[in-house]
Amino acid sequence: MTSLTIEYPPEVLWALQQEPQEFEADARLLLAIKLYEIGRLSTGLAAKLAGVPRSAFIFMLGRYRLSPFGQTSDELEEDLAKARSGRHPQ
Repeated sequence: MTSLTIEYPPEVLWALQQEPQEFEADARLLLAIKLYEIGRLSTGLAAKLAGVPRSAFIFMLGRYRLSPFGQTSDELEEDLAKARSGRHPQ
């Protein structure tokens, strides 16, 4: 596996009140979520990057108001409204 090293000042840990391991895990998760959000990674690859199972990653997307279906909740509601207002074939 390839690695990425990011240097950060110790003040970041103080500001966030986190231990290094906790901050690094959060940073991995946030990077994975952002790459998923902008369409660069699938949920499976983003989960691998975050170091969590895909099912857990999908659950975590909800915390950040993201859909595992690649749409916002407003887009899903709009699609549902359009589907409900459509005519059914006779």
